[in-house]
Amino acid sequence: MSTLKNTVSDEQKDQALSSTLALSVIVPVMNEVDNVEPLISEIAAALRGRETFEIIYVDDGSTDGTPARLVELTNPYPELRVFGHKVCCGQSSAIITGVRHAKAPLIATLDGDGQNDPADIPALLERARASENSEQTMVAGWRAKRRDTFIRRLSSKVANSIRSTMLKDLTPDTGCGLKIFAREAFMRMPQFNHMHRFLPALMIRGGGEVVSVEVNHRAREHGTSKYGVWNRLWVGIVDVRGVMWLIRRPVRPVVEQLKRPDA
Repeated sequence: MSTLKNTVSDEQKDQALSSTLALSVIVPVMNEVDNVEPLISEIAAALRGRETFEIIYVDDGSTDGTPARLVELTNPYPELRVFGHKVCCGQSSAIITGVRHAKAPLIATLDGDGQNDPADIPALLERARASENSEQTMVAGWRAKRRDTFIRRLSSKVANSIRSTMLKDLTPDTGCGLKIFAREAFMRMPQFNHMHRFLPALMIRGGGEVVSVEVNHRAREHGTSKYGVWNRLWVGIVDVRGVMWLIRRPVRPVVEQLKRPDA
């Protein structure tokens, strides 16, 4: 009997927490043990005193000390919750896991390598809330001044150009990990591997809009990139055809409740 009471109490606490949180910050990571603490510290510094928030890290099958370090950090950072994939499933799967477990109506995503600046979150959040239809608006970061190698900048520029031309997502930097959107809008999107590359196009497909805001971009200080020319460019180009198929087949019925004439 006591166990049942405790379970009910925990559920009530979760419901109460969900009603007070404004923002869930989701960070997918794999083998980023040296980056997790600095980035979590920056996220907390950017949002404490401004927003009610949680930080959700999703470890995507790391083989280094990332999962253990994240668990340790839940003590000094009570806003932090950690989930993990037993094997690597990809960045999109990690983001999906994070959004499914998020308790707030608004989601912010960041890459786990520290190149996105958490100090930009409040400005993007303000822009999202200023929209006439914030539930259907995605605010996407735009890394106008990239701090990457020439080959990464080139491959990203080519991929962005191809995606923008073929998908008409009107977004100059779809690859920027820093985005803000409504949780419910994301959950209505078709979910598939590599979907994180096409979030603006999927938002527009669902009847929403995308606004790009220039953000800071920083050089990676620890670890190595998980992406190269091939998986940034060619894999994305292959996926574009599938997303084009999805864009041509949206279903947005106008629904009305039918009642008896005497009701």
